[in-house]
Amino acid sequence: MSLLIYPPPKRVRSARQILNIRERSYLKLTSSHSDYFCGAVRRFADASSLIITFGQVEDRKTLITLFLKKSKLKPEAYQIRTSNRGYLLYSGTEIGLFRGLATLQQIISADHHELPHISIEDEPDFQFRGVMLDISRCKVPTLTTLKGLIDSFALLKYNQLQLYTEHTFAFTNHQQVWAHASPYTAADILEIQSYCNERYIELVPNLNCFGHFERWLRYPEYFKYAECPQGFAHPIDGHPVPYGSTLRPNALSLKLLDELHGEFLPNFDSGYFNVGGDEPWELGKGWSKSRCEKIGSTNVYIDFLSKINKLGAKRGRQTMFWSDIVLKQPESLKRLSRDSIAMNWGYEGDHPFKKECEQMASQRIPYYVCPGTSSWNSLTGRIDNATRNLSNAARNGLRYGAKGYLVTDWGDNGHHQYLPVSYPGFALGACESWNHRKSANIDLIDLVNQIYFQEPDANAARLLVSLGKVLELAPSPIRNATIFNRLLFWRMQNEPGDTQDISNRALRSCDSALQDIKSELASIRTKDQRLLKAEIRNAIAMSTHGLRRLMHFRGASISASQGASQGRKVPKRSVLRNDLRHIISQHKALWLSRNRPGGLPESANRLKRSLKYLE
Repeated sequence: MSLLIYPPPKRVRSARQILNIRERSYLKLTSSHSDYFCGAVRRFADASSLIITFGQVEDRKTLITLFLKKSKLKPEAYQIRTSNRGYLLYSGTEIGLFRGLATLQQIISADHHELPHISIEDEPDFQFRGVMLDISRCKVPTLTTLKGLIDSFALLKYNQLQLYTEHTFAFTNHQQVWAHASPYTAADILEIQSYCNERYIELVPNLNCFGHFERWLRYPEYFKYAECPQGFAHPIDGHPVPYGSTLRPNALSLKLLDELHGEFLPNFDSGYFNVGGDEPWELGKGWSKSRCEKIGSTNVYIDFLSKINKLGAKRGRQTMFWSDIVLKQPESLKRLSRDSIAMNWGYEGDHPFKKECEQMASQRIPYYVCPGTSSWNSLTGRIDNATRNLSNAARNGLRYGAKGYLVTDWGDNGHHQYLPVSYPGFALGACESWNHRKSANIDLIDLVNQIYFQEPDANAARLLVSLGKVLELAPSPIRNATIFNRLLFWRMQNEPGDTQDISNRALRSCDSALQDIKSELASIRTKDQRLLKAEIRNAIAMSTHGLRRLMHFRGASISASQGASQGRKVPKRSVLRNDLRHIISQHKALWLSRNRPGGLPESANRLKRSLKYLE
């Protein structure tokens, strides 16, 4: 019998001997442990219906015995052996034992009473393996939702979590900024941190401290901190932005940041601090223009970043920062402090991680590789892109000595994708960061099912993966998004250049595939099946709506069999309007099932604007 374990262990050997676990009901400890580990053992025992003991138990009644012994292996390394005493789990650390328990949880939760004798030796590829959740655009998960995710991350052997924050922390003196965001309070963060600590996950503080400050700079009270207080033209699309997004790199901004750090950082016990710093779009276009013209905007950026670094250092934190700006001018890497950690992000399957990791390594700069789940701006997910992106980051991060691996999950432009769309990316990223070499041929459906659903026939996982592959039926040059999301918010004036080479036949193929998935939703039999079905159904509705906007614009029929003689069934605007009204209603209800209400109006308003384009 083959045992599928995720992330895949480094070395697994099976023997012909069989262990009957039917009457084995004890979990035996052989030494005293910390409160954190004892709590973890109690949770494991409760979930597995086992009795914890330090006593002498008959071998035939013992399922698991834990041994904490000195070892020269990595802290998270562990070994499992099978004997007449059941499973023997060895490690030199409690965190190693905890990782071993995650493996055993998957083994003994399999629906079998007889299991093969096994020998496992395991340790991670990357020292640090984390997930970053976007809680600022626009979803702030309920604590129940977040704790459920943390449980799954622990099972996947992640050891860090970051919550990307712009304005969703309740700073005492800045209520105007977060008033409508349903932010996490200090009490919330302390509760989240405690929950993470109990699962051997480090909660790393994350607060963007240079760019992406638009949630603050839109208010007149904060104009004095803005590089361009009256707004700027966005460099990507040229559209006017009515307020600033980047802090002035000056002493006044540092004073504000120092105040924020003083209130934010004490809620965390991590020695790291991600200060962001990515995409300071208008740097050099306003307050700092003359200085940027004199020494270059990258040098101005690095100078200010080094001062932010000192703010963190005085509070005992090692700074992390997004490396996109410095990588545009690789010669600037020489100016970076070796006390900070560069977070090298890239989200396409063909992102040049090899080139960028080689540049980091050549300058001996500590860095992480930061791929993504490919969920945002997608509605459906982008399974093929996520698979290539996550693997590419792991391969080159390992080759060039990356310190860590961070899977990002963003919520750009209203966070319209539903949480399960990110599950495949979370699960694949864990496997790639723990054991890249053995992750190439993973059965993604089985992986997602085992971690998130435990459904006997894996229908939920199968349909989620199928949903994330529909976009491949209509290839386009769109990056960091899908045509479904692009068309859902399209103004319907001129056809987007990204879709002009997509045939009507390909649009119909996508439409048909989405309807096929919808027709199979009744087969899902998961614990939260009602919510999951509704989320997939509305994701399909949003995706289909986008496709049919373009069909209407082109005068194309929904079905290829409907010719002119039969009367072409071209989507009508009135029907599209009614469909989108229903989508908006469902989106509001589904949002509140997993998230706090704060960001919902912003997300829903983007859909309402799209409705206006149909009028």
